[in-house]
Amino acid sequence: MKKLAALAMTGVIVGGSVLVTATPAAAATGSWRAYGNTNPITSSSSTWRCAGTKALATDVGAQVCAVRSASGGSVQGAVIVRNNRSSLYSVAAAMDLYNSSGKLGEWVCSSSGVGANSWSVCFGQTLSQSGSVDSVGIANGVNLGISPKV
Repeated sequence: MKKLAALAMTGVIVGGSVLVTATPAAAATGSWRAYGNTNPITSSSSTWRCAGTKALATDVGAQVCAVRSASGGSVQGAVIVRNNRSSLYSVAAAMDLYNSSGKLGEWVCSSSGVGANSWSVCFGQTLSQSGSVDSVGIANGVNLGISPKV
């Protein structure tokens, strides 16, 4: 079974809040993108294949996705977070990307605030890849499973 190798989620309590950071071995840095109240999947021309949504907390959900560009020649992993709370929610996330030959890469997005009633996505690097890929993800220590192939 594919696993996000050596991913450790660490929680530190600061002023009553838990700050979570992700520290995987040999992972590259991913990047957060805030979407506000715009659904990142339906607003994109890319093809997204996502595992089901998992609860991170009350009114906060996340899912791991494999994403293929509209042209079909490139792919990336993503972790989508939806915060339905009326306040900011901090999330650290990570994902990898696999094809039939093995792991293509692993990316981590350090803890970031997802705005109230909004979407944010942690993206891995865009890679040239014509074959099918899938992604395994984690957010705040919650295993998000494996995305369908894209």
